[in-house]
This record gives sequence, structure tokens and C-alpha cells, in this order.
Amino acid sequence: MALSEAAERNHARWFPGHVSTLKVTDPEFIELFDGFAFDEVDAQVHLDDRTRLMVILAALIAGQALGEYKIMLRAALTVGVTPAEVKEIVYQAVPYCGIAVVFDFLHATNEILAGAGVQLPLEGQSTTTRETRMERGVALQKAIFGEAIDRMREAAPVDQRHIQDHLSANCFGDYYTRTGLDLRLRELLTFSMLLAQRGCEAQVKGHIRGNLQVGNDRATLLGVITQLLPYLGYPRTLNALQALNEVLPASGLA
Repeated sequence: MALSEAAERNHARWFPGHVSTLKVTDPEFIELFDGFAFDEVDAQVHLDDRTRLMVILAALIAGQALGEYKIMLRAALTVGVTPAEVKEIVYQAVPYCGIAVVFDFLHATNEILAGAGVQLPLEGQSTTTRETRMERGVALQKAIFGEAIDRMREAAPVDQRHIQDHLSANCFGDYYTRTGLDLRLRELLTFSMLLAQRGCEAQVKGHIRGNLQVGNDRATLLGVITQLLPYLGYPRTLNALQALNEVLPASGLA
């Protein structure tokens, strides 16, 4: 089964001049995978290449797929994802995946950027201080999730309120307030990271609602799920699709 012209052309968009070693050792597999990922899936996803690559990078970090991440990072730089945007994706993965997962990705990112001639460290993107991070974080949570944030904080058991404080000040106050990525894209990245992990169905639903609130409609979220299918497989993407249908049924298109 030879690759279609569309698959060859779309692959070349991200990997111009690349000679695949797997095309030599596993030609049938490449025909199967590239034909699916770069023809069938590509035709169904109406996201620009920069967004496609950024959500892929976020999902690969959460899925702990370091080898594929390195390959896709080079593709992201090829299509115009900036070093600052790449770093923000990696940084944002820390509150959602933990430093134990992100550590190797951060070092790999630095090696690839340095190899591409990027001067490190990059310009700082922080906009909060130790004094403002909590207030800014809570305000941002409310902008995404509404007054439910107050109810969630008030309902937390006394011995767990510090976790809610950390969520507000650290996850949102430290990371979401940074420049380099806008809020709509940050919510897409969080959605991608959560659907790449197992056991996060409740959080996936919460961030589907958050995405809708910041302007990412059902079609955009469905595009992300479809784009990630070749990289995450069917179980996780079908779980995300089920969550999307429960939060926003097809009959109630946004």
C-alpha cells in the first residue's frame, strides 16, 4: 500500500528533507502510520500547524514519550513554534504532570534549542510576585471556571485547604499568568495533557468547560482529540471523546 501524495506532502511540511530510517527497516509500518496520521487524520483536523504541534508536544510530555517528543519538537520549530512557546509548554506541564515526568523533557528541550543556536536562558515571562500570585491565580481561575471556584475552595476540608491554595497560587498564579502563550492556548494544552494521562476523566471534563469559557469550541476540542489519536492511541482519545460528548453533546454544538 503506497503512501498517498497527500501523506507525502503533509509529512514533508513538518519534516522537510527527512530520510526515515523506519522507512528502510519497517516500510509496511510507515505506510500504515503515515497514511493514517498524515493523510486521513490531517484531512479531518482544521487546526493550523503551530497549534497541532503544540498540543502534540503537550500530550507527549504527559504521556512520557520522550523519544517522540524530541522528533516532534524539531517539527514544531520547523513550522514556526517559537522557543519561548516551547519552554512555556514544558513549564506548564510541571503542575499537571510533576517534575519527575517533566525533568528529562526540560533538559532535552534545552539541548535541542541550544543545538539550533538559541541562546539560553530565554527572556523571562513571569508577571506575578510572591505577593500577587495568589490573588492573580484565583482571579484567573474564576475567569475560566466561574464562581464554582469559591464554592470549591469553601468546601475543602480544613486540613486540605492548603492544596486549594497551592492550586490557585502555584498552578494558576505562577504558570497560567506567564506571557508567551495566551489563555486559549494554555487551556488547549492543559486539555491535551490531561487526556494523555490515565484516571483524569473528571479533570478532563472540568477543562472542557474551561476551554468553552475561554473560546475553544466543540469543533476545536474535537480537532485536538483527532490530532492526538495517532500519538496516544484509541483508549485515551475515546475517553476524551466520551467526556466531550457528556459535557457538550453533539446536538448542542458550541
